[in-house]
Amino acid sequence: MAQGREHDRATALLSLPIGLGTALLLNWPSGLIAAAAFSFGGLWLSPDLDTRCRALRRWGPLQFIWWPYRRLIPHRSLLSHGPVIGTSLRVMLLFLWASVLCAVMPQITMEMFWRTLNLWSTANPDQLIAVAVGLEGSVWLHLIQDGDPLPTEWHAIQRIRQRFRRRR
Repeated sequence: MAQGREHDRATALLSLPIGLGTALLLNWPSGLIAAAAFSFGGLWLSPDLDTRCRALRRWGPLQFIWWPYRRLIPHRSLLSHGPVIGTSLRVMLLFLWASVLCAVMPQITMEMFWRTLNLWSTANPDQLIAVAVGLEGSVWLHLIQDGDPLPTEWHAIQRIRQRFRRRR
């Protein structure tokens, strides 16, 4: 299992190739966005946010926003380290906090926030794909570096299936 510095180093080394690959497949602005999302995903939205890790410390005084995640999500579970599921959960938590911020700031309404997000995503589907590729790619790098890309629940399911097959 890789340590925090190893995850950070690999994220820094692979953000450029991820960006270049995305640029070749989509376009250059999308490539830049994918590289930035890969870096942000690896350095700030790590699956390890449920532990006291480097990514959590990077949030500084905003660490409190990850308190529900840290209390409710078991480490290396499907909800933290699960591909797509873990990333979606962390992004949804950020959107929840953005909604709370909109609720307490009278000049920005939640409706305005969601409408702007919706307009941007429909007007820029390539860039939305680039964000998803970057964030999810950083999670896969993390899982591969940990030596086992499958969350612990998946192994438990496999053991149950094997026991069931033996009984037949």
